[in-house]
Formats: sequence, structure tokens, C-alpha cells
Amino acid sequence: MYDHIGLKVKNLAKSAGFYDAVLKPLGAKLLYEDETTRGFGAKAPGLYLSKGAAEKGIHIALTAPSRAAVDKFHDAGLKAGARDNGAPGIRADYAPNYYAAFLIDPDGNNVEAVCLK
Repeated sequence: MYDHIGLKVKNLAKSAGFYDAVLKPLGAKLLYEDETTRGFGAKAPGLYLSKGAAEKGIHIALTAPSRAAVDKFHDAGLKAGARDNGAPGIRADYAPNYYAAFLIDPDGNNVEAVCLK
């Protein structure tokens, strides 16, 4: 669980488009926008993108409401230009019900969607 996460991105428009596509299946959307920042969430922004050079990529895991949402996240990400970093499936080494998919976003961050149902 987290309150919010901020990522520095090289191309705000490209990254905002990527996150808009992959977050829709997870029930989130663009909720905040100004010249240098975009905020995404379901009820309040939980993921902020800010224009600037990232020093290193990070890993972020996003909660998915269902396994189908994980699948849609992965598919939407690939269509939006992400690189595959792990197709949807059970990760039994994490937990018996850990269903996840992984993508590398336009700035090299490892983005995961996970459903524990």
C-alpha cells in the first residue's frame, strides 16, 4: 500500500499516454494536470509524473482488481510502447495466488500490476 509515488519522466506527454493506457484496466485515470505534472488515481492521485531526467529506474507495483485487469494492463502497455518484462501469470515463488505482469515503461521503470485473488 502507498499514498503516492512520483516518477521523473523525460517526455511527459509520452509517459502520460503510457500510464493512461495501462491504468485504465486497473480503474485509475488522469485526475490532475498542470504544465509539468500529471496525477493518476481512482479517487485521488496516487501516481504523479513530473517532467525531468530520472537518475535510475524504479519498480512500482500497482494493485489490480482482477486477473483480467492484469491481462488488460499488460496488453495496453505493449500497445502503448512498453517493453515486456514478464507476461501475466502466477508467480508461485512470491505467493500461491500472486498473479502479476511486468512492463518497462518509456523511461526504463519496471511497472507491475498484481492481483492477489
